[in-house]
Amino acid sequence: MIEPFRIDVPDSELDDLRRRLDQVRWPSELPGVGWSRGVPLGYLRDLVDYWRSAYDWRAAEVRLNSWPQYTTLIDGAVVHFAHIRSSAADALALVVTHGWPGSIVEFTSLAPLLKDFHLILPTIPGFTLSGPTRETGWEYQRVARAWVELVTRLGYERYGVQGGDWGAAVSREVGRIDASRVVGVHLNLIPGAGATSEPTPAELAPLSEAERSRTWASWRRQQEFGSEGQGYADLQSTRPQTLAYALTDSPVGQLAWIAEKFALWSDTPIDRDLLLTNVMLYWLTRTAGSAGAIYYERAHASYWGQPPLPSRTPTALLDLAHENFIPLRHKVADTDNIVRWTSHPEGGHFAALEQPEVLAADIRAFFQGLAHG
Repeated sequence: MIEPFRIDVPDSELDDLRRRLDQVRWPSELPGVGWSRGVPLGYLRDLVDYWRSAYDWRAAEVRLNSWPQYTTLIDGAVVHFAHIRSSAADALALVVTHGWPGSIVEFTSLAPLLKDFHLILPTIPGFTLSGPTRETGWEYQRVARAWVELVTRLGYERYGVQGGDWGAAVSREVGRIDASRVVGVHLNLIPGAGATSEPTPAELAPLSEAERSRTWASWRRQQEFGSEGQGYADLQSTRPQTLAYALTDSPVGQLAWIAEKFALWSDTPIDRDLLLTNVMLYWLTRTAGSAGAIYYERAHASYWGQPPLPSRTPTALLDLAHENFIPLRHKVADTDNIVRWTSHPEGGHFAALEQPEVLAADIRAFFQGLAHG
């Protein structure tokens, strides 16, 4: 059964948030450390002051509710999704999936650019409006199976998928397991496609000079991320419940945990109203722990550490220059049927927020090419 859904936060929740923001206890900070040890105190003070004095949740709520939204029970989880139908009855359905620490807020600017698709914007179980989950085991492959069921319930015979971050892992898996119906997979990140070990002479020998340089760059970026940026994932892969107490009790803690990633992983500044709306969805639903638990579930799944199973579904990659992970063509070719590879000199991890026009144009070109191929 599919039920209509609207976001309607009680005033008492907003009053509680204001009280907590009024009574925040700030930590000390060493001089001159900048972002090297985490979110700078001055940056977060300014953001919290804006949250308290100028941010308007009710306006954000109205904007989100302009999308037709629904919930349905799939495999024991209440799945929230927006379903924005195109005016063209024969339009292709397109499932676009967010990642962590994102939500459907990521698609605020993208959705209006994709009116030639029937858009399905689901929320991953455990995250924001699809959470918290009530049982263990919600790793990305289970999410992919839930998406296949969701599309079936909506009555679509053919569809495309798109995603970055966790949305990329989910989308790729949907294309693999439902290949008879998925016409194409569009990604702005390919999981596991970077240099996970130091390049060897044997690996480099058959590559062009440009690809050798890219392989070394990928390895260096992976090394840097592993030494300086991996801590959040290690914690969520091992002790998501312990972390949940801090983030569920402190709105400033929840803000810092998410705002750091939006600041460090993006190439262009993210609109702070959109950032705060995204944080609000985590805060109001108390889903910091259940969203972070997807890292734990993957790290403890039977497939952990194994190479991805091959997918022959036509796949496109939008390769943004400042994404955390630099994909390698020769590595991707072993597991994916790449038919379109677009490199762009700008943009980081949050493609839909940073480069919505570029992303939308690449999505349209890919799927139109499939339709006319």
